[in-house]
Amino acid sequence: MGLQIKMWLLVVLMFGILYGVITGIGSYMGAGSASIYIILAFFFMGIQYLVGPSMVSMMMRVKYVSEKEEPELHKQVAELAKKAGIPKPKVGISQLSIPNAFAFGRSQGDGRVCITQGLRNLLNQNELKAVIGHEIAHIKHRDMLIITVLSVIPLIMYWIAWSFMWGGMLGGRRRDGGYAVLIGLGAMLLYFLTNLLVLYGSRIREYYADERSVKLGNHPQHLASALYKLVYSSAQAKRTRHGEEELRRVGAVRAFFLNDVERAWDEVRELKEVDRDLSGTIDQNELMLLRTKKPKLSGAEKMMEIFTTHPNMLKRIKHLSTLV
Repeated sequence: MGLQIKMWLLVVLMFGILYGVITGIGSYMGAGSASIYIILAFFFMGIQYLVGPSMVSMMMRVKYVSEKEEPELHKQVAELAKKAGIPKPKVGISQLSIPNAFAFGRSQGDGRVCITQGLRNLLNQNELKAVIGHEIAHIKHRDMLIITVLSVIPLIMYWIAWSFMWGGMLGGRRRDGGYAVLIGLGAMLLYFLTNLLVLYGSRIREYYADERSVKLGNHPQHLASALYKLVYSSAQAKRTRHGEEELRRVGAVRAFFLNDVERAWDEVRELKEVDRDLSGTIDQNELMLLRTKKPKLSGAEKMMEIFTTHPNMLKRIKHLSTLV
């Protein structure tokens, strides 16, 4: 099934769950009593929409650069944005030493594409262009806004669970203890379920952005090689005290990164079977060889992926091999 269709089905499912829960509570408490959750939902969506970009810029230590300061980077961003049919995003350099890239913003017109200081000397021009294409794709798809909106739904489920299990009162009406606890437990179950669905959506958007980068003219092997280098460098960064401190500082927003830096060491081990000549890159022959094989993941690795914001890297590069 197309990744875009999957994303929109997820949106429908999530809001269907929200509608069902709000309607159920409205029937139990009275229509007016449930409206507070709708009001709170829009309030928090508005807050995230307004202050989100500033928070990301601050936590990632982004310095926006002019075309005079970074002519080559601006040129790549401008070319790819034109191909994608979106306004040229702002260009920034994050002062983090962890090699990576990310995109964010309120809309296509407010898009920002950033690379970290640590990425500058890691990738060649083709690999960097493929990475920028991936980030341009996130802006093109507006998936940052979609994930932001969806992430509010688990929060609403948690509020409902807390209100019924520990709040004691809701809308001025005291609830029957046993029935209230059942509603609260059901809401808590939906809290965990919707959290998993948000993570699933986050993984879909990464596959979707990879595909778009290729459609913008980047060869799959260049993006695959860039991802491999990022995984290896992230693993090395985690071994240093400075790297660990940076990862803790950006932990709340690391979902914006190109890869899951927390799983880097596990992914390095998994990717050994791809880099057959141990060159530190993935060439076209290695990518084509992976195309004929099925990734071998243990049950624990498959379970781990369910709780992550990014796809398993071996599966992700396997998907890139199908785009050659």
